[in-house]
Amino acid sequence: MATLAGLAEILSGLALAGFVGVTLWLLGRPRARMAVLMPSPRWLTIAAAGVAAWCGALYAWSPGSSQALVAQALRDLAMLGWLSATFWSATAPMSRPLRLIARLLATICLIALILGGAAHLRDGAAASLWIGDALQIGGMIVAVGGLLIVDSATRRGGAGLRAPLLAVAGGFAMLWAYDLNAQLIGALTGSAPSTLIALLPAVALLILPTFVIASMDMGRERMQLSRAAAMRTIVLIGAAAYLVLIGLTGAVARMIGGNYGELAQGLFLTVALGAGGLLFLSARARAWLSVTITKHFFEHRYDYRAEWMRFTATLGQGAKGDGGDDDRNLHRRVAKALAELTGSPGALLMLPDAQGSFRVADQWHWPAGGVDDEGEGALLSLRSAFMLQETQHIVDLDAQRRGGGGSEGEDLAIPLWLLADQRAWVVVPVLHFQRMIAVVVLHRPPVSRALDWEDLDVLRIAGRQAASYLAEAQGQQALSEAKRFDEFNRRFAFIMHDIKNLASQLSLLASNAERHADKPAFRADMVETLKISSGRLSDLLARLSPRDRNRAAEAGRTLVEPVLIDVAAEVRTRRGLFVGVQAGLAAWGDAASIRQIVQHLVVNAIDASPPDSAVQLVAVAEHGRVRIDVIDQGSGMTRAFIRDELFKPFVSTKDGGFGLGAFEALQLAQAMGGSIEVTSEPGCGSSFTLWLPLADARAEAAADERIMKVAKNER
Repeated sequence: MATLAGLAEILSGLALAGFVGVTLWLLGRPRARMAVLMPSPRWLTIAAAGVAAWCGALYAWSPGSSQALVAQALRDLAMLGWLSATFWSATAPMSRPLRLIARLLATICLIALILGGAAHLRDGAAASLWIGDALQIGGMIVAVGGLLIVDSATRRGGAGLRAPLLAVAGGFAMLWAYDLNAQLIGALTGSAPSTLIALLPAVALLILPTFVIASMDMGRERMQLSRAAAMRTIVLIGAAAYLVLIGLTGAVARMIGGNYGELAQGLFLTVALGAGGLLFLSARARAWLSVTITKHFFEHRYDYRAEWMRFTATLGQGAKGDGGDDDRNLHRRVAKALAELTGSPGALLMLPDAQGSFRVADQWHWPAGGVDDEGEGALLSLRSAFMLQETQHIVDLDAQRRGGGGSEGEDLAIPLWLLADQRAWVVVPVLHFQRMIAVVVLHRPPVSRALDWEDLDVLRIAGRQAASYLAEAQGQQALSEAKRFDEFNRRFAFIMHDIKNLASQLSLLASNAERHADKPAFRADMVETLKISSGRLSDLLARLSPRDRNRAAEAGRTLVEPVLIDVAAEVRTRRGLFVGVQAGLAAWGDAASIRQIVQHLVVNAIDASPPDSAVQLVAVAEHGRVRIDVIDQGSGMTRAFIRDELFKPFVSTKDGGFGLGAFEALQLAQAMGGSIEVTSEPGCGSSFTLWLPLADARAEAAADERIMKVAKNER
């Protein structure tokens, strides 16, 4: 105890010195400069002096003494004076009930000063026991009232409050809360909490910086509690009020005698447990309490920042949510996000069908029964959809039901199944650029209420935000379908190009058949050519299928000589080719793709060459790769054409050409890890070089890679 008393004396001395210094410093500050920061600089100095006087009483006597309680009344009177002078100003007006409370608390402080002074003069040393109890009860009442004034006044002050002003008010609230806690513990236990009382000077030291902040040119921006912090503060104030009531009941019972205190505490405990159990078990009770607190303690129904962050997070999330719902479903997320805004336990989302009517497409936590997804019961007719889109009304279904099908209900054409379902509460049209792309029906919340302007504004802007997500999803779906059509069109364009080549070949064959049909050798060539053309047509039809695999996935060791011989045989009826191939040459790629590339290049070379000129087809191994050259003596091409137009689709120098041969050949070559080079000059012919991976080099690289993996595993 001696150590605790010594610590209390040291802390009291420090607090006294600090507040005396702050009081003198405030007296020396320019009054005009301080008036810019707060409306009552003189009362701030008086409040600092009052706290200094209280700290002096703590140092001269001891915390918890009757003299300290009298000085505490003086301190509270000075603090209440500052609060009244500050919050009666034009920037932060105090309501009439708060003014009455402030006057009542000031009266209690004056009575405490008078009683304490009279007792001191009569006794000369200390106040009597009943005076001490009265001072403690008065101090508890003043602490509770002071906390109420600080909370209500700062909340009503709005944007006119600044950080210096809030800092001082927060310091006063902390001091009163500590006093109240210590006195409550004493009232409940029947013995003074000596440790908490001894630490009162430490609390005074903690609020000392708030006076410095209040007098300096800093913190000009407004400070405000978040909605969550404010709700917790309200709950704590309610718990404190409950404890105060129990403490006052116990103190009064001890003063009048008897066992009423235990009886009252038992009743209070029973009521508290009952209320807590009701709130814990009943969602309706929790909803009622939330609506009541929001209605009476907050200026706005919604915490817009928190609600918008939750709304955006719900729309954008992609994991499984509560209750096992798959939140990857955008329609369900939209219904959930709009329902959570208004506290609705469920929602329906309706989408347009082919006829323009709206049907239920998804739901979030909507109870089973009453909605028929297959029948007319879940239909929003074309007329209803048109009226909602034109008026853009958010429909309160309770108002429609009360109207009994009056003019408003008739204009909006709300369907009877929706009016008959008492669970349906609000209809929200989801509009995107004046076009309704969805309709959300919200389930009635546990505590039903009428919609006000704030609900309508929030639902309207939230519906537009949700509409942007739905429109983007629809756009992505349309883009995916367009990509599939584009892929089909690309395939079909390549097929048309190959069909044109086959048609030319068959046309040439038909014209030669008229002159050489009687020759056995020609008939044999014709049969072979027809077989090849039939096979090519079958391959072309297979390539139209979306299940056609990527050619690069079929890469393997391919002998080059048979491929070139097949190509030469296909075009033999048009032009003889000179074919030269290195013995045993093998490329790493797909045989069909290599044949298609070479065929494109050979056909183009034949078309560009005079009838009597030869086309050469040469294949060798060079620099670890396969080189296949297609050389002609045609008209040639300019370098600009090769650079800018040769490999572009739908660009051709031929009459009626598709311009896809060179483009498709390059795509196929690159898919196998190869490339195509072109050398040409106008009037000097052209040389197309196809480079492909050499199969032997690829096999050696694969073997080396396997050896390296084995060696690494052995290590």
